[in-house]
Formats: sequence, C-alpha cells, structure tokens
Amino acid sequence: MSEPNASSASPSTNLAEIKDLSVSFITDAGSIKAVDGVSFTIPRGTVVGVVGESGSGKSVTARSIIKLLPETATTSGAVMLSKRDGTGELDVLSLSGEDLQRMRGSEAAMVFQEPNSVLNPVYTIGWQIEEGLRAHGMKDKKQLRAKAIDILKKVGIPDAETRVDYYPHQFSGGQKQRIVIAMALVLNPGLILADEPTTALDVTVQAEILDLLRLAKDEFGASVLIITHNMGVIADLADQVVVMYRGHVVEQGDVEQVFYHPNHDYTKRLLASVPRIGQQLVVRDLDGRAIEREDDWRDQPIAVEAKGLTITYPGHLMQPDFVAVDGIDFTIRRSEVLGLVGESGSGKSTTGRAIAGLQKVSGGSLKVLGVEMNGVKERDFKPKRADIGFVFQDPGSSFNPLMTIAQNVAEPLIVHGKYRDVAEAREYVGDLLEMVQLPRVYMNRFPHELSGGQRQRASLARALALKPSLLIADEPTSALDVSVQAKVLELFKRLQAEIGFACLFITHDLAVVDMLADRVMVMHKGRIVEHGDTEDIMQHPQDPYTRKLLASLPVPDPREQRAHREQLHALLAQG
Repeated sequence: MSEPNASSASPSTNLAEIKDLSVSFITDAGSIKAVDGVSFTIPRGTVVGVVGESGSGKSVTARSIIKLLPETATTSGAVMLSKRDGTGELDVLSLSGEDLQRMRGSEAAMVFQEPNSVLNPVYTIGWQIEEGLRAHGMKDKKQLRAKAIDILKKVGIPDAETRVDYYPHQFSGGQKQRIVIAMALVLNPGLILADEPTTALDVTVQAEILDLLRLAKDEFGASVLIITHNMGVIADLADQVVVMYRGHVVEQGDVEQVFYHPNHDYTKRLLASVPRIGQQLVVRDLDGRAIEREDDWRDQPIAVEAKGLTITYPGHLMQPDFVAVDGIDFTIRRSEVLGLVGESGSGKSTTGRAIAGLQKVSGGSLKVLGVEMNGVKERDFKPKRADIGFVFQDPGSSFNPLMTIAQNVAEPLIVHGKYRDVAEAREYVGDLLEMVQLPRVYMNRFPHELSGGQRQRASLARALALKPSLLIADEPTSALDVSVQAKVLELFKRLQAEIGFACLFITHDLAVVDMLADRVMVMHKGRIVEHGDTEDIMQHPQDPYTRKLLASLPVPDPREQRAHREQLHALLAQG
C-alpha cells in the first residue's frame, strides 16, 4: 500500500521542486504577502544558496519546504520533495499529522540560525539527539546512545563518549551549531535546510561549519539549501544560487554565472556591497570631493595608553581566576581609528569596556583621556564619561523599548545636564538624526519600529550626542545585511573624518577593519599577537593566528575562494 501523498514515479534528478510558491500572513493590519510566486529546484547532491537581505522571504521559503509555518500563514503553489529511497515524491503542503512528522527529520531537516533557541538547556545533548530517533521508532537505549555518539564524532565534537552527557551551556557557540547540525543529520535525510547557520560565528568557526555542511553533501549524500546574506559563504559552498528580493526570485543560476555575469541590478548591488580585503572606502561630499581628516592622526596627542594592562575575572565555586586580558600595550591617538580584531573570548570587548570605565582594571596601567583607570574612583572618572561614546553590537537591546527614539537619543544629554528634558533637546536630537541620515519623523517612533540598520544609526547618533573625543564601537555592523552594513560603514567614516574623534573599532571581520582602520591590533587569548599599520598587517601578516584569520574570511569570488580554502586547510595542517 502506497504512503499518503506519495507518487510512485521514478527518481527525479531534482530532490525538491518549489513551484509558484506564495505565502501570506494574517496580521492586524491585514494580509501581508511574504513570498510571491517563487519557483526553483534543488537538484540531488548539490548545495543551493538562497541569498537576500532581511525581509526578502528566504527563511519563509525554506520553512515552507518542511511546512514549518505558523497558523496565521496561508500558502499556495506546490513543494514537491522526492523521497530519499527513490520510491516517489511528497506533496509537502498537503501533508499533515503523522505524515508530516514522518517527513521531518527523515526526508528533510532544518538547521536553525540560533542554536540556543533549538537546544533545551535542561536536557543533555545526547538525549536531544536521541529524541529525533525515538520519534521515528528507534527504542533500544544502547542503540540510541551509540547513534548519538557516532554522529557527534562525525560533526567533530571531541571526546564524544563523555560529552554526549553534557548540557548545552557546556559547549561553545561553534560547538552548539555542530550539535544542531548533528541533530539534523542523525536520521540521514535527503535534504538539509540551513538557515543562516554562520551569521553570529567567528570567521574561523564559520569556515569549520561550512566544511561540515560540505561533508553533509559529500559523505552523507544530502542536498543542502543554505540561506544567507553573506555572498562570501555562497561563493565558498554553493553550486547554484537563488537571489531573492521582496518575496520574489530576481535571479538564479550556477554560482559562477551569478557571480561573474549577474543580470539583475539587485544582485550587482549585493556583490558590490561586500567588504573585501584591499578595498578602500572613500566617502565624498555633494561635489564629489573625497572627505578626509584635516590633520594627520600620527601628529595628534595620545587619547588612550595601555601598559601591561591586565583584566582578571575572579573564579567562583573553586574555579581559578580567568585572565581575560593579559599584559597588553597599545595607544590610540586623537582622530585615529584603531581596529581591534579577534575571535570570541579573545578579550577585545573586555578591553573596550575597560576603556569606557565599564570594567575594572586588575593590573598594569590604562590611561583614558588623562585619567588612570587602575584603581580609579567613579567620582574622578565621571566628568570624563561625557567625552566617551559607546556604540553597542545590538542596538535593539541597548535601547529602552518603552522610550521613543528621541527619548533614547536625548538620555545622555539630560543625564549630563546639557538639557533639562526631551522637549528642550528635541531640536538638537533632530539634527543628530539627520547627521546619521535618519529623517526627523523617526524621533516619535519606538525602537521596534525601526529596521536593524536604522537602529544602528540611531545608536550612533546617541553615542555622538555629547560630541565625544573618544568612541568605542563594539561589533557595530556584525548583525547587519551587507548593503545596510556598507551604508553604516560609509556614514561612520564620514563622521569620523568630519568630527575627528579617536576610535577603537572592535570586530571579528578583517575586511571591515581594512576599510576603516589606520592601525590593526590582533588579539588572541587575551594577548596581542600582532600590531601595526593596517596595510602591512593585511598584506604581510607575520603571526600564524593572523594568517589563519585572513584565510578563514570567505571572499565573494568562487574561484578565489577555492584557493583561499586550500590555503586555510594547509595552515590548519601545519597546526
């Protein structure tokens, strides 16, 4: 007896076919169409990259393939998924109940963007991997555990026999993403749907995850649909590319055709927005003249000076103290941009917070605008706080959601006594928003009513409200789409040239640093491993860690990226 909704046709060359798919959502404001007439195929044994910016409909399209949509969604069109064993195909949108449950995991599985939203903190990762196997009929406890250990080994989790009993909080971000991929692979599905699987990861960890998805295709024989806004990731992994914009497919083809001969203007804009090593960022005025700083930063006085700076976090529950920053030396001159690069846990954000007076100094010396921070009392440092601006990585969490944009931006002005209230500061706040290219009408909106890029601009306006002489920018563009990131970086460079503030720009993206920074400082495990002029470090890196960082950065060029990947594997082989 044939399975419901499955045909008995011979195996197709395509694993999945999306035909004229449309998805709408019912909201209080009426029906909103998120996906409009999308059609493309996923051939067997290939990686298809769906690329587009936030709101393009790419995640909704991927979720439709396994019918993982909320009840408010209405769909039309068809999603045909060929069964892995070649016995026919499933009409996914017509599946329900047990048929849908059987299909998920065994025929197609999803890897979500944020592993913390998938992994249950109260269960071991072994139990969570076994849960999928139990749902598909496996009951033997020894067999379940053996399967979980085996898949953890395959995705590169060290000491899998022991760590199968660990909880999610005992793993790093990259390891948690590997575990989520293991959960998707354990039932050996024919299709892996990976939704922005590398967005929040360091470049070296990102390279490892991309290798793992490549393994899913080569060793497990799965097709992979990867959703991303990173064109470098697409160049590294994809065989075919689908470009989405405002719910429509605007271009599709093999990876070389899309990268080297793009047809649609949107694809061309996406490719042009990607930061690359060696690409200079030049901002111009209305007459087309390049905007440059009036004075050479090398001749300016020192704004920040660290000598043997050490920052230690005390241990708890018999754990030893953790040295986050280990005896580093550096300076930042007025009107200079110093790029601070390193992976998560390298100590770069801790360094930035110490400069802003948000983290105590444990040892050595740190002078900020003439104030020694080692042992400083708040009453002595408070007058200097008005001279320091801070741009946070996630403006959504740094803004008060109950306050309007005007109230949020005006807050430091009121705290430091420049204005009595928001009404008095309103004209100046409007000027600040226009300076960061946001219309004055945005003053009355709340943070959730702005896009990510607009919130980041408002965050920059707030940081510059008191006209600081020192700005600390902590990963200010890491969560933005590439075209929005390009606009924010251009705005940042323009304001820095016009105002001339000293800046510590913290990031893990070397291409962004190359566009903005005068000098680069590379941190690894609390220490500075390389320090010098940006061009020298980027073109002639001396430290193996810096070379590994550069080789891990995916470039938006498929041919160049292949050579790049081989270089990275050679560096890793050397240890």
